[in-house]
Amino acid sequence: MSLKHNLLRKKPIPIIQDGEVRTALKKQLGVMDLIVLGVGSIVGTGIFVLTGVTAATHAGPGLIVSFLLAGLVCAFCALCYAEFASSVPVTGSAYTYSYSTFGEGFAWLMGWDLLLEYGFASALVSSSWSGYVQSILGGFGIHLPTAITSAFNPGKGTYVDIPAIFIALLITWIVSRGAKESTRLNTFMVYLKVAVILLFIGVGIFYVKPENWTPFLPFGMEGVMTGAAIAFLAYIGFDVIATAAEEVKQPQKSLPIGILGSLLIVSVLYIAVTAVLTGLVPYNLLNVKDPVAFALLYIQQDWMSYFISLGAIAGLTTVLMGVMFGQSRLLYALGRDGLLPKKMSSVNPKTKSPEFSTWVSGICIAVLSGFVPLGNLADLASIGTLFAFITVSLGIIVLRKTHPDLKRSFRVPFVPWLPLIAVLSCVYLLTTLQRITWIGFIIWIGIGIIIYAIYGYRHSALAKDESSDRP
Repeated sequence: MSLKHNLLRKKPIPIIQDGEVRTALKKQLGVMDLIVLGVGSIVGTGIFVLTGVTAATHAGPGLIVSFLLAGLVCAFCALCYAEFASSVPVTGSAYTYSYSTFGEGFAWLMGWDLLLEYGFASALVSSSWSGYVQSILGGFGIHLPTAITSAFNPGKGTYVDIPAIFIALLITWIVSRGAKESTRLNTFMVYLKVAVILLFIGVGIFYVKPENWTPFLPFGMEGVMTGAAIAFLAYIGFDVIATAAEEVKQPQKSLPIGILGSLLIVSVLYIAVTAVLTGLVPYNLLNVKDPVAFALLYIQQDWMSYFISLGAIAGLTTVLMGVMFGQSRLLYALGRDGLLPKKMSSVNPKTKSPEFSTWVSGICIAVLSGFVPLGNLADLASIGTLFAFITVSLGIIVLRKTHPDLKRSFRVPFVPWLPLIAVLSCVYLLTTLQRITWIGFIIWIGIGIIIYAIYGYRHSALAKDESSDRP
């Protein structure tokens, strides 16, 4: 077989028998589980931090429009994910979709790209969680030794972030217990987070001063568009739902509802919080790390600051849980396809969950968050996500051409135009990323190519199937 053939060989669209794909994982998730997983994976630092800084420096009260535009673009991408999820309900998200539409070589790069997204996102959230917890402990007069409060930076006297390692390993243990068990804690934390957000909206709305919304566009439409580019990143996380495909009871119906339902809920929360926040405080005063808590202090509602801190910690915990869940399932899919060692696809016979890949994922994230100062490389999580969105959106156009008769319980309207709008929007956002981000991404992809050439190319399960079929 030629190199070109091997790189472009495609995984057949899974045969769906009686509405389900055969899998070793336990099918136990319903629609509400997926919606909670989605909301938990999305709502975190975006709503508790990003709103204030972006309003103060880019969009002003017009950030309301920015979140609306960003939510619309994400909706276009989510529609594409929903169609793929309803027609190819298999673990792996954009990686698996790429395998069926563009071929093995590109699929591996997409899987490697998603590992970058999930890995850095998890490490960043672990570090943020550590910061919030240390802040609350400081409020009670409890201060950890400086050496164990942050990643390795001898100049500042820090060597390891123990709280970040703790939360990464704790969440790893919870996720390793199985999808249903991890979603129980996730559900509780999501409800707590949403309750705190609704409390802020419910109390804050009575203190809103409409004059704070004037001028509505202090930075013009250019500021609104910049705000939309930043706000877009606050929506990242709904794609994690697609990684749970093989653990969903009725994937063809439940996955689209879970993806679109969670995105709708998050959009309403983001827009409502932004409207109340900019109505409480003049936008130019919101350039702070904790804008929601600051706004409550501004209107002299100090009693709520503790609840806001709890909401922030709950939000970060659920984001970490969702992203780590997604990465473990991705490693499982890569191992099952032979592109990584088969051990990655091993399933605990009791919990029916990919326990080994979960712990590999968790330990790597613990090391990253505990020892590595991430700095500007934080945007690597964003660039990985944007490339995944582009791939899935283009994949819908390709799949409509190559498999026009494929059973789809959900269809994206206005193909190819709507997917193309999603692609162009993501391309625009890619142009706003820093040079260091692109350099880091190219290096990561280069490492992925080397790993595929050394291991995946030779151990691919699809290649072995082709060999066994030859006379």
